[in-house]
Amino acid sequence: MATEPSIAVFDATLVRRRQPVLASVLSDYWALTKPEINFMIAITTAIAFCLGSPKTLGHFPLLLVHTVLGTVLVASGVGALNQFLERQFDAQMRRTAQRPIPAGRIRPFPALVFGMLLSLAGGVYIAFAVSPSASAFAGLTFCGYLFVYTPLKRRTRLSTLVGAFPGAMPVLIGYIAAAGKLDARAWLLYAILFLWQFPHFMAIAWMYRDDYARAGFAVLPAGTDRARFMGWQSLLPTLALMPLTFTPLVLVRSSSALVSASLLLSFGFVYFAARLALTRSSGSARRLLLFSIAYLPLVFVIQLLARV
Repeated sequence: MATEPSIAVFDATLVRRRQPVLASVLSDYWALTKPEINFMIAITTAIAFCLGSPKTLGHFPLLLVHTVLGTVLVASGVGALNQFLERQFDAQMRRTAQRPIPAGRIRPFPALVFGMLLSLAGGVYIAFAVSPSASAFAGLTFCGYLFVYTPLKRRTRLSTLVGAFPGAMPVLIGYIAAAGKLDARAWLLYAILFLWQFPHFMAIAWMYRDDYARAGFAVLPAGTDRARFMGWQSLLPTLALMPLTFTPLVLVRSSSALVSASLLLSFGFVYFAARLALTRSSGSARRLLLFSIAYLPLVFVIQLLARV
C-alpha cells in the first residue's frame, strides 16, 4: 500500500517533465516555419485579396481565410525546407547557428518531411479551397525560392534579384484568389513588394555581412565593391517605390491624408536607405530594417483605404 502514493508521485513527475520537452519540440518546429516572415506574408496576401475583391463577393470572409491559410502553409513548408537545405551553412553563421537543425534539436530528415508535408498540404488546400490558378502561383513560389534562389545565394550577388520574383508572389496569390485574374492593380502590388525586398534584405545582409561571408554566401560582393553594391541596392529601389505608391493615389483622387501619409513613408524609406548608403554602419542598417518592416503593411493599407 505504501508504494501506491510513490508511483502516483513518480507518474506526476514524469508528466511535468514531458510537458516542457513537448513545448520545446513544438517551439522548434514552429521556428522551422520562419513565423516572422509568415506574418508579413499573411498581411500582404490578405490585403492583396481585399484589393482584388469585388464589393459584391458574398463569401468573402471564408475565402480570405482559405487563401491566407493555404499561402502560409506553403510559405511555412518553404521556410522549413530552406533551413534543411542550408543547415550546413547556417551552422557557420552566428545569426543562424542556434536554429533547430544546426543546433541539433531537430534531425534533418524529420525537418525535410515536415517541410514537404506543409508545402504539399498548402498547395492542395489552395487548389481545392481557393482556385487552381492561385495554387499554381503558390507552386511557382515554392519552386522559384527553393530550386533557383536558394542555390544561387552561394554563386552570385544577383541572387537577391532572382529571389525577389518568387518573394513577391504572395500578393498575386491573394489577388487572383479574389478577382480570378490579374490586372494593373495586381501588378502594381507585385512591383511594390518586389522592390521592397531589396532595401529590406540589404539591411540584413549588411548587418550580418561577416556571417554571410563566413558561410560562403555571395549576397554581397567582396572587397571595396561591397559597400557600393549595398548602397545602390538599398537606395535605388526606395526611390522607385515613390512613384509606384504615390501616383495611384493621385489618379483616384484619394484624400490628402492618404497622399500625405504615402509621401511621408516614401521619404522616410529613402532617408533611411540613404543613411545606410552613406554611413555603412550596422546601426543604420538596423534602422532601415525596422522601418522597412513597418513600411510595407502601412503602404498596402493605404492602397486599400484609397480603393475603399
